[in-house]
Amino acid sequence: MIRRMVIFLILLSEISPGQGLAALPEGAAPNDSRLQPPLTLHGYHPFHPVTSKEQWPARREEIVRRIAVSAGLWPHPTKTPLNPVIHRKIDQGDYTIEAVIFESMPGHFVTGSLYRPAGDSLKIGLKDGKRPGVLCPHGHWQDARYAQKSDDEARQEIASGAERFLNAAKSIHQARCVQLARMGCVVFFYDMLGNGDSRQFLEHRHGPGPETNGDAMGDWGFVSKNASARLQTSFGLQTWNGIRSLDFLLTNAEVDPDRILVTGASGGATQTMMVSALDDRVTAAFPCVMVSTAMQGGCTCENAFYLRIGQGNVDLAATIAPRPMGLTAADDWTVELEEKGHPDLSNLYRMLGAKGNYEAHFDTHFKHNYNHVSRTHMYQFVNRHFDLGLTTPVLERDFDLLGKEELSVFDQKHPAPSGNQVGTPHEKALNRWWAEDSDQQISALLNPKTARQFEQTKEVIGSAVQVMIGRNLPRKGEVDDELVKKESRDGWVELSGLIRNTTHGEEIPASFLYPAGKWQGHLVIWLSPDGKRGVFREGAEPINEVKALLAEGIAVMSLDLFAQGDFLNSESLARSKGANPELTYARNQNTKIPADSWQRSPVYYYGYNHSTFARRVHDVLTAVAFAHHSEDYHVQKISLVAPRGTGHWAAAARAIIGGDLIQKAWLDPGGFKFQKLESHWHPDFLPGAVKYGDLSAFLVLNAPFDIALPDPNDSTLARTWIKVAGGTLHTEEDLVDYLVK
Repeated sequence: MIRRMVIFLILLSEISPGQGLAALPEGAAPNDSRLQPPLTLHGYHPFHPVTSKEQWPARREEIVRRIAVSAGLWPHPTKTPLNPVIHRKIDQGDYTIEAVIFESMPGHFVTGSLYRPAGDSLKIGLKDGKRPGVLCPHGHWQDARYAQKSDDEARQEIASGAERFLNAAKSIHQARCVQLARMGCVVFFYDMLGNGDSRQFLEHRHGPGPETNGDAMGDWGFVSKNASARLQTSFGLQTWNGIRSLDFLLTNAEVDPDRILVTGASGGATQTMMVSALDDRVTAAFPCVMVSTAMQGGCTCENAFYLRIGQGNVDLAATIAPRPMGLTAADDWTVELEEKGHPDLSNLYRMLGAKGNYEAHFDTHFKHNYNHVSRTHMYQFVNRHFDLGLTTPVLERDFDLLGKEELSVFDQKHPAPSGNQVGTPHEKALNRWWAEDSDQQISALLNPKTARQFEQTKEVIGSAVQVMIGRNLPRKGEVDDELVKKESRDGWVELSGLIRNTTHGEEIPASFLYPAGKWQGHLVIWLSPDGKRGVFREGAEPINEVKALLAEGIAVMSLDLFAQGDFLNSESLARSKGANPELTYARNQNTKIPADSWQRSPVYYYGYNHSTFARRVHDVLTAVAFAHHSEDYHVQKISLVAPRGTGHWAAAARAIIGGDLIQKAWLDPGGFKFQKLESHWHPDFLPGAVKYGDLSAFLVLNAPFDIALPDPNDSTLARTWIKVAGGTLHTEEDLVDYLVK
């Protein structure tokens, strides 16, 4: 408050050309949280609790929806035939191992090993003739399905107390699968992208190339602008592989659909959380050494657009509740789990009346692992929750270790993919199939023919837009304002000040032009590519349309949205030339990272921070909330004007607000299309916007309310849904006439 009073006292009354009164001293930027360094995967990511069990279903749905949208899986891609191939059975006495190949998407193969009980193990775990099923994603152990440590490394593990047997120490993953099969479970252990036999992607991690502004593969590729615009990532594909792996597991008639476990460590724990959150067929989960409030996952397969905005790994793991879940911690980023995260999860399960379904183990004297100690915790968990009836503690026995030659799924009869099925051609083909499948689903939603179809449009596209923008209209009490300067003009008054979203620490410079003695409560919020100065022609002289509105007794408010006007008043922000200054920071924070490194993938920025586009929409929402809730100005009617260059922001804001709060909206998108943007670093880039119908998505969601679209090209689509949803569409109408009548 003192800072603002100082500003008020030192402000000069002179008027800058084309701007009107200044809201801030020259060179000062708003006191806005968004001008701080961006959030990263290494930040602090606490749990976002609910206060009652009645609140949990809605909060859980919010988290799960964000995961699904982030993964490009909202709605799900078409589940095409798996075309599974199971061959080369290896009989190990009390268990068998078979090679598995199936297609999660057409032409994309998931590879893995299927472990089944045999011999004496067949007697364990049966319930109504069926046995538990287990999915095992493996995390960032290279070629984990058949890779082995050396004898010396294995002996060191035994000496440390981490392992009991040499073969288990050499392959912790085979040890897990063998023991679970011996416990009567059917286990599918599948390869991560670029690992084991999953070699259609030549690398596991994906990063942009330097030659095409981050679009290394031209039109397509998993770190191309087109893929980003459609939320296609290796994270999403790997998550889909997990869901389709569950489909495959449940094709086995002996698997009990009521006893399905997913368990993995590190990156495998990330996939455990994602599959368990998105697929309610999972009945229990055991993610190891990943859940924490610290580092959230360093690989591109663990990060996606929007994934950790307003949530972190503790929230993601919580979606499993009240289903059984077990966690482990180690001497890594999970070392503080017992104090940070675990109490929140324990409280949640207790609140939900499922205290016995949650457990956590803090073996922090071991480094990052899925060692025998951690696996033994998991075996007891499975024995108890799946009613196996085994004597506790359940302990591993030694087993015969197999190598690549025995476990590879490809042989002469089943050759590995080659040619266009591998590398860049495969990646691009997969992108295109995914896009075409999505377009087919979304196109029908963009052209609803009935009121019921329009409700589905709002459910699918509207839910996605909620995630992409990530903000609703602020409630009363979340917004306040401060008058900085006031000057009387010829028949009107100019007020300059700041509008604040106190919940999010955001501050928006604004000009308010008030028709003295004539105002009837009608306020027009006027957007401009030039910020609040866009309503002025020269000095304090408004542009003609604004003068005409003032003459009619209509007030006009103009704004410096994020990265406009006063946001660029410092030297560092001016260098960004209107682009998101945080993007500049994100792209250059470590000059030692090569330009084509996977660590420069846009998922590392947009996965934790809102885009410039979304932030500008946030500011429009804040301005509308200010007008609606203000007790000082008594606004009775709110209209929105968005000239060319701003129509896309306004269309998105009104799509979020809904209802009839904005009685009239005059929007001129001017032919804007997200698809036309050249880079995923463009200040108007919005990840996923193309997937959900581009600008059309926002326009459709503006129904059924009064709208003017002066460009006939924009109004063509609107005519289709306006007939279904109702409302009034105006085209080629004078702006002032539209607002006055």
